[in-house]
Amino acid sequence: MTFELRDRTVVLIGGGSGIGLAVARRVIADGARVVLGGRSRERLDGAVAELGPGATARAVDTADPASVEDFFADIDTVDALLTTAATYTVGSFKDLDPDAARSPFESKFWGQYRVVKAALPKFSADAAVVLVSGAASVRPAGPAAPYVAANAAIEGLARGLAVELAPVRVTAIAPGTVDGNLWAGRPDEARDAAFAHIRREAVLGRPGTEDEIAAAVVHLFTNTYTTGSTLYVDGGYALR
Repeated sequence: MTFELRDRTVVLIGGGSGIGLAVARRVIADGARVVLGGRSRERLDGAVAELGPGATARAVDTADPASVEDFFADIDTVDALLTTAATYTVGSFKDLDPDAARSPFESKFWGQYRVVKAALPKFSADAAVVLVSGAASVRPAGPAAPYVAANAAIEGLARGLAVELAPVRVTAIAPGTVDGNLWAGRPDEARDAAFAHIRREAVLGRPGTEDEIAAAVVHLFTNTYTTGSTLYVDGGYALR
């Protein structure tokens, strides 16, 4: 069996920047149609202008079930789906108040859950869903228990959905520290500390790139004998 991206519809929520945009560049180059989603109209418009006529975009807020339902209403078919959009607070179990502690679940876990649920009637028979967790699910980088738990829950969701939704394939990708859009928006001190940590602790001794994560996502989209698995694209961070 093969899964060619040409003439397929790939939905990328969070696709206006970062890893999502890197995936969009790759699948457009392979002949796919791309539907981008996100909260920033400016970012989405910039991405569509870069990607060309194979890309369209519409606003969506994954925290709002009605917004997610509206996003998919005019999409006929979903052949591949990725959601990178999430906003959350990371901190220790001891220090975070309940609302902050819930934020990785509310945004990252439930945001992806809502997206898959809304897309369900639109999946083609051989569709591929890639959920996004993080290498912290198996190797916490510091005191961040709620965030660790949310990532582990996303990987569990991928396994459960792989069973329930087959033959639709559902996998998870667990990036390590990535030198890209996410960290570019954080304070220099925090970024420098994170990059020093990954250089010290990862087998490959460096942060990843958005394009390296995107290449792994495309692999999971197109590999027709992989489902329920989590792919750790983390430079070997989880091995130590």
